[in-house]
Amino acid sequence: MSGCVNMHSASSGPSVNSLLLAEPEPTSQRSQMVIARYTHILYKAPLEDDERAELLFQRGIAYDSIGLNSLARLDYTEALRLKPDMAEAYNSVGVHHTQQRQFLQAYEAFDSTLEINPDYHFALLNRGIALYYGGRSELAVKDTAAFLAQDNSDPIRVLWHYITASQLQPEKALSELVAKRELLDDATWSTSLVDFYLGRVDEARVIASLIEDVQSQAQLNNRLCEAYFYLGKYHAANGNSSTAANYFKLSLSTNVHEYVEHKYARIELANIRAAARRQN
Repeated sequence: MSGCVNMHSASSGPSVNSLLLAEPEPTSQRSQMVIARYTHILYKAPLEDDERAELLFQRGIAYDSIGLNSLARLDYTEALRLKPDMAEAYNSVGVHHTQQRQFLQAYEAFDSTLEINPDYHFALLNRGIALYYGGRSELAVKDTAAFLAQDNSDPIRVLWHYITASQLQPEKALSELVAKRELLDDATWSTSLVDFYLGRVDEARVIASLIEDVQSQAQLNNRLCEAYFYLGKYHAANGNSSTAANYFKLSLSTNVHEYVEHKYARIELANIRAAARRQN
């Protein structure tokens, strides 16, 4: 991503004292109980294949929510064996392939999702992200544009489209970002992230926006997971690798496993480390 407006300090982000540090989300008791209940039913109850597939998929979601990725992937795969037309399971499998950098398999999984259910719009975002990380930005931008078209008032959708589009035509992507900013609600906290990318606010303002109208620690952690990821993306694009890496680590520290930002922060860290090795 090379189209960011670099109106912020190139050397570092805000000091540690000005950061909001997450109180990591504890392992969900609800998810653990769901896993236990579904496991009991799967072993004890006589089930049709469709019923077993649905339970496996739901248990996979519960595994994913507490970071047990390998167990989740096993459940999704088994669910698809029993019910090959389960669009949501293909989507989940595709996300796992992306995390493992198995991009061809990820594209196939998301293609299957959309063939089965063309209205499963989050598969567009997930396929776009996979294409982006797979170095195919010319295709990624089509998917993120289609996903944004479903709700152009969502700052996170706006950012993902900008991130993919700036790989191709940075100046055009930036002008589009300026135009799309006009459609965003100032009262939405994540609008401050778009303003940051445009150079209109600093990081301190973004971080201050996180606590506005927060109702719970879990809600704050969700915002921290998102905010630190996109701040990391900004700094990575502008060559501030150490600051970017710290932000990605902060995103991971929230333990909000179900968010795409948490899922792909490790890819970002791996990219930073690979770039450092190439320079040495």
